[in-house]
Amino acid sequence: MAFSEGNLADHLGALSYSEEQIELMDVATNFCRDRSPIDKVRKLIEDEHGYDPAVWQEIVDLGWLGIAVPEAQGGVGLSMAEVAPIAEQMGRRLLATPFATCTIAAQALLAAGDEAQCAEWLPRIVAGEVATLALTEPHGDWDLGHVEATAKASGDGYVLSGTKQFVVYAQHAALVIASVTVEGAVRLALIERSAIPDSALRREIIIDETKRSYELTLDGITIPASALLDAGRSGTALTQIELASALLQAAEMCGGTQSAIDYTIEYLKTRKQFGKLIGEYQALKHPITNAYVGYEKARSHMLSAAHNFGQQGVGEIAVRMAKASADKAYSFAADRAVQFHGGFGFTHDCDAGLYRRSAIWHASQYGDAAWHRAKLADLLF
Repeated sequence: MAFSEGNLADHLGALSYSEEQIELMDVATNFCRDRSPIDKVRKLIEDEHGYDPAVWQEIVDLGWLGIAVPEAQGGVGLSMAEVAPIAEQMGRRLLATPFATCTIAAQALLAAGDEAQCAEWLPRIVAGEVATLALTEPHGDWDLGHVEATAKASGDGYVLSGTKQFVVYAQHAALVIASVTVEGAVRLALIERSAIPDSALRREIIIDETKRSYELTLDGITIPASALLDAGRSGTALTQIELASALLQAAEMCGGTQSAIDYTIEYLKTRKQFGKLIGEYQALKHPITNAYVGYEKARSHMLSAAHNFGQQGVGEIAVRMAKASADKAYSFAADRAVQFHGGFGFTHDCDAGLYRRSAIWHASQYGDAAWHRAKLADLLF
């Protein structure tokens, strides 16, 4: 879809808030601050779940899992624009939960699920049953259409084969949505956790220790034919998954960037060297100012992406710009946080390392800044 320069600027320059966004931002700000202090974040790194089930239940009770789900399926009937403020505050406080994976799984069902599939799973997701996605494969291609896992017809169902990586929170998920090829065509398959043997899941060691990620071996897992999502809408579903993921990650990264800057400035205002606060030195003032400018740019792009998410064509451009901008801003701010904390900035005891690891993790999921910029080039020129 082609856009004139003026038309595109009119769309991408819109940053208005809805009343719902403002209310959700206020609630999420206080909730994430109170439920995810940094000492609790560190404690959960050693926890099997990786998140607090009690906090998860509070999130369910607040109705956040149903924000972008139609009322007919037990949701609130709003949009992804209203989900973004919550993700931003979760990223700001490093609050680890399956919130993003559940939200994206719901979007996949809405994009390609039939009436029965949506009626069965969407209310369960809204009620707090964890859903996740298995889309990434060992070849490492961020193109979601590059699928080597297969589903072959066998009797009344299908037998799966292949390997998926970075299946977040799979151990405690009730539903895994995996991409497979059926007779050469990419489809999405609904796999109930009960059909996955424990031996098929292997905990992965990833850079961000606040997350839980698993490798999933699909070999031998069987699903009924009714578990395949609509063949004709698989492409649309994959696009919806990619854009929804990028929007939520951009929001989380903006929140993390804000925290990394706040954390660093607090240190610059208290640490003295040669009789002066180190924040008085221009060599430190200027980079942290640049980090803040980068944060404001990234947040503006993220708000534009949230506002335009449902706009065909413009929404994709806005989301890819937001992910690319947030990736760059978070990486820079977190890297400066490590550097400015000098001798202990890279150690486990310094919180700067948590933000740097978070920035690397988010960049690795669904495309980094360079990948999204390459996609933008195809869209804009």
